Amino acid sequence: MGSLDSYIPIFLLIVLGIAFAGLSFVGSRLLAPQRPTAAKEAPYECGIVPTHEPSSRFPVRFYLVAMIFIIFDIEVIFLFPWAVVFRQLHTFGLVEVLVFAAAVFVSFVYLISNGALDWGPIKRIRPVATADEVRTTASTVRRHGSPGASGEAA
Repeated sequence: MGSLDSYIPIFLLIVLGIAFAGLSFVGSRLLAPQRPTAAKEAPYECGIVPTHEPSSRFPVRFYLVAMIFIIFDIEVIFLFPWAVVFRQLHTFGLVEVLVFAAAVFVSFVYLISNGALDWGPIKRIRPVATADEVRTTASTVRRHGSPGASGEAA
């Protein structure tokens, strides 16, 4: 039982954290005034009243760039302690940091292959045909009800 005694403070801290979060939610639900109005329910954007819905969704590329930032930020955070004790780790430390750098590089290559940094126009394998080459008025416009449109004589 002696080895489990050291885990009691950690368990109590987890229980206290869950109890505090639960009591905070319950307390705010019970004590908050319940007077919803149209103004309170409306979205708020820096004091500007929205007149229409956004035209498009936020691009996913932004999140890919954020993932790259987080990956390299975490790598730098883990490299600082490694650099401090580099001389004591010898070959083991070098192998471990190379494995870690390889994992970061693989994730970076994955993000780049998904187009995380392609901010320009979409590159196409086959060039897009212009309207003059493929479609003409005679080939795409069908006129109903006008004489001579379907090949009949007027």
